Amino acid sequence: MTAFPSRRGRRLRMTSALRRQFAETRLDPAQFVLPVFIVSGTGVSRPIPSMPGNNQMSVDVLSEVARRAQDAGVGGIMFFGIPDTKDAEGTSGWDPAGPVPRAIESVAAVAPELVRWADVCLCEYTDHGHCGVVVDGIVDNDATLPLLANAAVAYANAGAQVITPSDMMDGRVTTIRDSLDSAGHESVAMCVHAVKYASSYYGPFRDAVDSSLESGDRRSHQMNPPNRREARAEVLEDVAAGADIVMVKPAGPYQDIIRQTRNTVDTPVAAYQVSGEFAMIKAAAANGWIDGEQVMMESLTGIVRAGADVIATYFAVDAAEALK
Repeated sequence: MTAFPSRRGRRLRMTSALRRQFAETRLDPAQFVLPVFIVSGTGVSRPIPSMPGNNQMSVDVLSEVARRAQDAGVGGIMFFGIPDTKDAEGTSGWDPAGPVPRAIESVAAVAPELVRWADVCLCEYTDHGHCGVVVDGIVDNDATLPLLANAAVAYANAGAQVITPSDMMDGRVTTIRDSLDSAGHESVAMCVHAVKYASSYYGPFRDAVDSSLESGDRRSHQMNPPNRREARAEVLEDVAAGADIVMVKPAGPYQDIIRQTRNTVDTPVAAYQVSGEFAMIKAAAANGWIDGEQVMMESLTGIVRAGADVIATYFAVDAAEALK
């Protein structure tokens, strides 16, 4: 008889205790950042149909969500605002009385252990839905930069600890960093969307922030999905410009890019499990096609295994509670 190999891989898989002890990738609630959508008013909690369990919330309702996230051990909360008024330049984006600054101040008071992340982009605030100033049908990169800086400073003034530019304008890292420093916010970190693909996975998010394009698309500034070498170049450029953390978005379909980014820089790597990824898991679970909780945890494990240190995910609270 042929001798059987002395090593049997199954030995360390036989019980849940063994599997847990020898797991090579571990999830921790502190790795999760919960995105939230803030509106004006009081007592507002409007369900987002394409993102079950997520709501557009007023600041008072957010307070309860933030406390639950903190109690679950979630690491942070990321703010997106839906303004009462929109215009061509997105000026509501830096209104100190706007939804995001008020939400930041509230969370700092009621859930101080949550790291406060503020998304910086103009698409929620412009009446045309683009990420910046539009001139002759094209987003004007350089004209947009000071407006993004205005928003970043407004959020830092309110108490944001991490500024998260997601606009993909060239040069925005330097412009925002300089503006933050000039305003006395040298200690505020920047998690830059260094690699944000022009993805179809963002669909439900547009419902969440009431943002749709009047015309055109975002392919002139968001990355082309087939490109990998370009992602490396974007990451290196943003780190050189002062990014403290670099973000890859979406997460699941671009785990190769997360791994490449992890291998390229020593800077912390974040990944955003976007609305479409979340919605697909929720829809399949609702139809009984998958075990929703197990797929949730498996998807997050895969993102961390690929190299992400932090994940922005709509599963943040549910996953954190499942890990208890």
